[in-house]
Parts: sequence; structure tokens; C-alpha cells
Amino acid sequence: MTDTTTPITFTPERLAKAQEIIARYPAGKQKSALLPLLHLAQEQYGWVSSDVMDYVAGLLSILPIEVYEVASFYTMFHLDPVGKHVIEYCRTGPCCLMGGEDVYGHLKQKLGIDTGETTPDGKFTLKEVECLAACGWGPVFQIREKYYMNLTNGKVDEIIEELSKD
Repeated sequence: MTDTTTPITFTPERLAKAQEIIARYPAGKQKSALLPLLHLAQEQYGWVSSDVMDYVAGLLSILPIEVYEVASFYTMFHLDPVGKHVIEYCRTGPCCLMGGEDVYGHLKQKLGIDTGETTPDGKFTLKEVECLAACGWGPVFQIREKYYMNLTNGKVDEIIEELSKD
């Protein structure tokens, strides 16, 4: 979580990594490093606040709005604080046709939160996203890089129980 009293800066290791990434691109083309730098920032802070985006803009010598445009376009970047496990749930037609609305309702009830909310213990945040490109295996949700497919209420219960342990 970003603390407004502490200046935003990468750890020395992340800053070295950021400089390595920026150096991959020719002079004047450093904006090409924007996505990897946003990933580094989110790894460090858990989300990308406007202060973090301003810091990334400074590293790349670009306008902050250029960072805001990119960060707000991609659902993989969290613009608000999130829980430890961000559940990105597919809400498009194929998943809904395969029972996704019922499973999604069960998930919200199980967690006691609605879309865009985080559980009081800070473990789970629920986000609706557009197609996760797993239409043949719906209903589907994604947590980080892992897809959970062919979801049922029972599978949701098992997944939440397992993730609640850590």
C-alpha cells in the first residue's frame, strides 16, 4: 500500500531492474518500457497509485497522463488498493451461458463482498473483467497468472478455502 508520507521510489533492486529494462530501448523510445515498469511498481506497492504512476513517468521522461492512460486501460493494473488475491471473474456471454452468473453469485455470497470490494481481512478482491479467452472452459476466473476453469459452486468453495490458508 502506498503511504503518502514516504517518497515513492523503487527498492535498489527494482530500480536496477527498471534501468536494465529502459536500456533495452533506443534513446527517445524509453516509453516502450512502460508496461514492465508498471508491473515492477505493482509488485512493490500492490497497486499503482497516481503517485506511483508519476514516479514511473519520471523514470521514463514522459508525461504522467501517458502512464495514466496505459494503467487505466489494462485490468491487470490495480488503481486502488486490493487484497492479497485478486479474483478476476469473466462476465462475458460464453461464461454466463455456461452457468457463470450462478457461480459468480455464489462467489460473492461466499466472500461477503460485491464486485470491486475487498474482504475485511484483506485476502480477496473481486473484479469483473471482459473475456479471459477461455470460452470453452467457462465459467472462468483468474488469480494472478492462474486460470480456474469449469467452475462450480463446489470448486469455488475449495479454491477459496485453500487460498484462505495463506
